Amino acid sequence: MRVELLTVGDELLLGDTINGNAAWLGRRLAEHDVEVTRSVVVGDEMDVIVAAVRSALERADAVITTGGLGPTYDDLTRDALARAAGVPLVRDPALERRLRERAEAAGRELQQMAFRMAEVPEGAGQLRNSAGTAPGLRVELEGGVVYALPGVPFEMRTIMDEVVLPELAATAGLPAVARRTLRTAGIWESVVATRLAEVEAMDGVKLAYLPDPAEVKIRITTIGADPKGRLDGVEVRVRELLGPVVYGVDDETLDRVVHRLLAERSATVAVAESLTGGLIGAELTAMPGSSETYAGGMVTYATELKHRLLGVPEDLLAEHGAVHPDVAAAMAAGVRDRLGATYGLAVTGVAGPLPQDGQPVGTVYIGVTGPGDTRTVVRPKLPVPGTGPEIRAVLRRMTVVHALELLRRVLLGLDAEVATGDAREDREVRG
Repeated sequence: MRVELLTVGDELLLGDTINGNAAWLGRRLAEHDVEVTRSVVVGDEMDVIVAAVRSALERADAVITTGGLGPTYDDLTRDALARAAGVPLVRDPALERRLRERAEAAGRELQQMAFRMAEVPEGAGQLRNSAGTAPGLRVELEGGVVYALPGVPFEMRTIMDEVVLPELAATAGLPAVARRTLRTAGIWESVVATRLAEVEAMDGVKLAYLPDPAEVKIRITTIGADPKGRLDGVEVRVRELLGPVVYGVDDETLDRVVHRLLAERSATVAVAESLTGGLIGAELTAMPGSSETYAGGMVTYATELKHRLLGVPEDLLAEHGAVHPDVAAAMAAGVRDRLGATYGLAVTGVAGPLPQDGQPVGTVYIGVTGPGDTRTVVRPKLPVPGTGPEIRAVLRRMTVVHALELLRRVLLGLDAEVATGDAREDREVRG
């Protein structure tokens, strides 16, 4: 089964909107072992859409389009599919009635333009949209079938999961597949791939590496007889090869893991942030129930505030400046003491794009203070991602991940050092 993706919209073509629909569709189809051979973006132009659909069906068995099914006059996908099929658009009474009912239920007056969403190419099948108004369309053309989905992401995903994927699976007779994603932090993608070479060589097993700043997700796919049972065995071997850098499975993000570990210990954490400016606090409070484990935080960006609010010694700041491992340790101890938390977590460093106090961009110090000890991981140089303005955002995100990973390791009683392959000094300061 070969599928091509066609996303429609001037806002996508011109870069005003990120094409998240295509990314989601690509991942979703890959999870079901459907081969996506091409992804194309076109603007709101009738002839271009028609040509793109016809061209795609010369190569693929099916085309999935998103966008252009709304009520405005630049929503041209249904018109283009009617032209490609050589049929007129016809008004569907059931769709028209549904539009009226939804408008009445919402207390709105239905504009005449909205009835465009009740028009479909003659002979086209409708794909039930349980999440919105406009249905998706199934249009049989020479060379294959076109599934036209709305551009609204949650509507598109609903129709895809409830209607299109089951149809594709039934049509193509796809093999039994099982998938799972393991999450790692603080380790290079190349190190992960090297350690998993023997798993890569296994028959019926596919690995995909999905890197983010300071994280690598490993998607494991098993195909054939008893794929779920095989997947369980492969996961065990991957964990043996990677060790404790694996922190979660599927949607189990690092902040959720930290929250769970703290909750299991009836513990709380307080955070002192400099270069991250509150990003760690935002991460730790993103999930419901976070108040159970997150005591609070202080963003002490100014050097003077590190002394006044956190109690970092003035002589330490005068001698070494704000970016120093002992400063990170003192910040962690200070925020823990002042906010009455079980653990203190602190970060200070240089996010760029310019050096600070003689320290190069990428210098980051992370401190964790817990019951009975203080641990500080010293990272003289995180990898600097390029030379443009993106450096700052990526380094700040990397710092959030490294900080939460250090806290996770402390909570689990693991060695603070992670074998990432980067040169750095790790040390523990006992308090």
